[in-house]
Parts: sequence; structure tokens; C-alpha cells
Amino acid sequence: MVALVSHGNKVISAGFFRDDELDFATRGVLGRAVRGASEVGEVLATIARVGRAADWAREWERTAARVQEEAVKAREAGHLVSAGSHYLRAATYWACVVDGLSTGDDTVALTEAFKSHRECWEAVVDCSDGAFLRVPVPYEGTELPGYLLRPDASGTSRRTLVITNGSDGALSDLWTSAAAGALARGWNAFLYDGPGQQSMLFDRETCFRHDWEAVLTPVVDTLVERPDVVELAGYGISQAGYWLPRALAFEHRLAAAVLDPGVVDVSASWTRSLSKGMRTALEHGERDAFNRDMGLAVRLPGLRRTLTLRARPYSHEDWYDLFKAVEKYRLEEETVAAISTPLLITDPDDEQFWPGQSSRLAELVRGRGGRADLLRFTVEEGANEHVQPMGRLLTENRMFDWLEELVPPRPA
Repeated sequence: MVALVSHGNKVISAGFFRDDELDFATRGVLGRAVRGASEVGEVLATIARVGRAADWAREWERTAARVQEEAVKAREAGHLVSAGSHYLRAATYWACVVDGLSTGDDTVALTEAFKSHRECWEAVVDCSDGAFLRVPVPYEGTELPGYLLRPDASGTSRRTLVITNGSDGALSDLWTSAAAGALARGWNAFLYDGPGQQSMLFDRETCFRHDWEAVLTPVVDTLVERPDVVELAGYGISQAGYWLPRALAFEHRLAAAVLDPGVVDVSASWTRSLSKGMRTALEHGERDAFNRDMGLAVRLPGLRRTLTLRARPYSHEDWYDLFKAVEKYRLEEETVAAISTPLLITDPDDEQFWPGQSSRLAELVRGRGGRADLLRFTVEEGANEHVQPMGRLLTENRMFDWLEELVPPRPA
């Protein structure tokens, strides 16, 4: 006898975890499977061992270490394609460890986990048979780590997508976000760490800056000098939905750009949960009162965990300094008016961090004569929430269809 199903599966709507942050992280790592940066079975087997937030880093470390060990064996045997695949997944899983440890105080374990993550990413580059290159970017007396990923090692001149990361995403996450899609279409992809991001944070202890034109312009300067790079386009994910348009108000050499999503005011996600009294203290410069109230608020474990992660890349001495620093990350109308680059802005259902800001940015750009196309993603498509974590292939197809219409290949 066939059993009748009275209702559908609720995992997408109910979530993998009751903890919203663990649920969102799980969706993200599952979504990376579409371009080989995770394996569905490995993800599900790992989260099956996670009962609470404290388990996350430990269980992902088990998986990461096992997959990395398999990568090493494949590389030693000369199987570079398999080794690169294993290393890429291991990099993803070590990034999950980094995320878990970033919410706590064990900086030694955090540093070691990041080191393992980066070793795996560097091995991906080394296993590419010359297609992927390390291309450092000169920046204010030092260098930003940069990687030019090419479809092959021929050195052919190609359109190049400059990919700007968000606030805490791993460099390897950008493989599924945009890099693999670029390579599949015959583009190059350029990835880099900016100040406060990844190696620039963990290894060099630099902090974010709001004026990202000081970062993007050296990147563009470096790329336009290369014979294997022609037209440039841009992609910015998460908080780069602020950084990239900010930079494009000053840097006009990109032919088109995708913002995933658009961000007008980064600080909105920080101040939304503040009490009226705390917002007043912040606005009126009442440092002591604000710090006192924040000291009480962060006794809640969930809030302390979130702020420990999010505060690390910002230059600050106390809570008041932190929130004042984030206030600088805002697109003023005169800045938006200077953007001449055509924009495609993703706009998913259930955006958690900056709801409504994609459409707001599009309105601001259009109101000043610029081009800003909104790209909607829905619950029905399974592509809702911030950066469409389980709709990455759908995102890739739609954004590259748009990019290839605006940035056609140059004749040979």
C-alpha cells in the first residue's frame, strides 16, 4: 500500500537549525556544491553532528581535515584535478571552522584554522596547471594578495571579472559566487583581499576602510597593464554591495558591475536593534551612556557572539567608536550621482541584513540618470535570503547573461 503524503517537506521554510545563523551558514555551504566547492553528502553528514553553535567549528574541522588529507594523497599521486577538487572543498570547510571560531575568544585556534584554510586555497592555485596565477596588487607601500584565475594557461586576452568580497566571507567562497561562472564562459576572474578582509585581517591585522576607491583603483591599475586582460567588469557580494558602488563613483574603467545585493547604508543592520535611548546617545555623542547600555546588552550570548564576529575588522576602541565607524559606510546622494557604470542589483525575498536597500539604490541611481537594473529572486525559486545562498546557479546564469550583453568579447 502506498502511503499518502499530507504535506510537503518543510526543511526550506522551517530551516536546518532553529538558530538562524547556523541555518543561514548551512544554506551557504550547501549552495557552494553547484560549483564543486562543497559536496552535499559531506555537508549533510557534518551538520548531522552539530547540535548547537558550540559544535560547529569542531565538527567542520573533522570534515575539513579528512578532505584535506585526501587532497594531499591525490596530489602526491599526481592526480591534480582530483587534488584541486578536494582542496577546494577543504578550503570551504576550513572557512566554516573560521566562521565558528570567529564568534569566540580563542584567537590561537582561529589563526590556525585560517592558516589551514589558506593553505588549501593556495593548493587549489598550485593544482591549476598554470591557469591560476598569484598577482599581488601594490597598495600603500605594501601589497594586497591577488589571484588571476584564467580558463587555461594560454595567456589569451580575455574579459575579466573583478570580484570584491564582503565583510567576512572566505576568498574560496567567491569560487561559487562568481569565479567558476566566469571561467565557464571564457572570462578571467580576479580575486583579492582588501584591507580588513581575510589574510589582510588575520595575517596583517589591517582594518576596513569606507573609501574603497583607494582599494579598487590599484586593482584596476594592476590589471589593465596585463596582456591577458581586456575589458573589465565588477562583482561585489554582501557588504561589497556598498564598497563597489562607492568605488565606482571615482573609478570609471569598469564596463558594468553586479551588486549582490545593493547596500546604501551598512550601519542600518547594526542600529536596527538598538533601543531608542541608545540611538539617541549615539546620535548626540553620549559615549559613556552608549557604552554602558551596550555593556548590558552584550551579556546576551547570541548578541555577543554576533558582535565579536562583526566588530573584528573595524578600527575601534569601544562600542561607541565601533558604531560611529560603521556610520561612515553610507552612500551619499552626491556619491551615487557620480556613478556612470551600468549596475545590476540583486533583490532577494527575505533579505535579512539590508532589506529594501537594493531597490533604494536602484532608485537613487536612476534618479540621477544612471542605469540600475533590479534582479529579483523569490522564495518560490528557492533563491531567497541574503545573497541567495541556495540559488547560486540561478544567480550566476542571470547575472552573466546581463554582463555578456553589456560587455561583449572584443574581436580577435
